[in-house]
Amino acid sequence: MVYECDLWGFYMGSRFKKGSPNGALSSYSQNLGSALSRQQAKIAERAARVEAEQASKMKSAFIANMSHELRTPLNAILGFSRILKKAESTELAPEQVAEFSGYIHEAADHLLGVVNSILNISKIESGATMLDVQDVAICEIIRSAICLIELKAKENNILLHEEYETDLAVMRGDPMRLKQIYTNLLSNAVKFTPAGGSVSVCVKSFENTKLMVTIGDTGIGMDQSEIEVAMSPFGQLDNKLSREQEGTGLGLAIAKGLIEQHGGKMEISSARGEGTIIATVLPVDVCEQKQKRAEKVAA
Repeated sequence: MVYECDLWGFYMGSRFKKGSPNGALSSYSQNLGSALSRQQAKIAERAARVEAEQASKMKSAFIANMSHELRTPLNAILGFSRILKKAESTELAPEQVAEFSGYIHEAADHLLGVVNSILNISKIESGATMLDVQDVAICEIIRSAICLIELKAKENNILLHEEYETDLAVMRGDPMRLKQIYTNLLSNAVKFTPAGGSVSVCVKSFENTKLMVTIGDTGIGMDQSEIEVAMSPFGQLDNKLSREQEGTGLGLAIAKGLIEQHGGKMEISSARGEGTIIATVLPVDVCEQKQKRAEKVAA
């Protein structure tokens, strides 16, 4: 035991004998720091690889679903146009020609919607979307979006409730993009709400400098993991209820991207079987806008 202690003392003495008395500790700290840096680099590299693999899987699944979304209307267009091309030889009745032409128009319209969704999300991801900013009355935007989904709601026996706070400020934004945002959100709410359910819209001021638009439904709902997938570009829910509905599944991602381009934010609260509430908050200089309105009235 004495011999071992002497060796240990000799070893430590030789470590500290030359240079700074803290040389060994400094060397140890440097080695430890280098080891930690290497470990952190490995962890970061591994995390980046996993993230890249997940993104690749999501894009592959998206492309696979898009192939179906694109082929279905294209097959309809090709099939019915082929029939019309042979109309003289098959002696189609005028009402059949009109019916088949209607099918072609419907399929082409659906195809255009799919392509537009892909282009929109691509522009948002690349930051190429330009906003035509002007004074906007948000209530008018919401009402125009409701008009587009009102017929579908009636067909599905879904009640629509609207609530607007009085004397809301005029905000600055792109009216076309804002209408696209709320048309997407309302369309999703109606699409995933079963017959006999309801969809509600509430518009009010928030913190005196912002506008909040809340859209709630009594639909199928989502759990937290599904919310994260639905909000991400190229992410689509993989369940029976979502697959029963047509569409690219990009509506939420597009809405979120456009909301953020307006300097706002979007939050989702949902639970399986209990419906979904989507709250969007948009900034607005209330004082400035009220002053502008007062100047217009005075003029």
